[in-house]
Amino acid sequence: MIFSLILGFILLILGISMMLTRNNLIKIVIGFSIMDTGIHLIIVSIGYIRNRTAPIIDAAVNIKDATSQVVDPIPSALVLTAIVIGLAVTAVMLSFIVEMYKKTKSLSIDDYQELKW
Repeated sequence: MIFSLILGFILLILGISMMLTRNNLIKIVIGFSIMDTGIHLIIVSIGYIRNRTAPIIDAAVNIKDATSQVVDPIPSALVLTAIVIGLAVTAVMLSFIVEMYKKTKSLSIDDYQELKW
């Protein structure tokens, strides 16, 4: 568990540094995806409790003792939702990049001066 938490923080830091230090738009989107994956791993690692079972009430889990035998399902549900949202945001970013490339024939962020101060 501690390994996955540390790996999540490493991915988070790596993704943020890629987003801030790269000039290529595709590499910035890849950095966003790496950061997003790190956040998901951190949330799942924090929500995991050792020696507990999946939150499915059946014959293996007594209903009276379910709160002490199962893992909280909320972090897992939030991560599943965040994966879908992250995929949609990545798709939108890539479609914007394709349109920007069609217009300027460049993937370097330095070539886009319209919105700079």
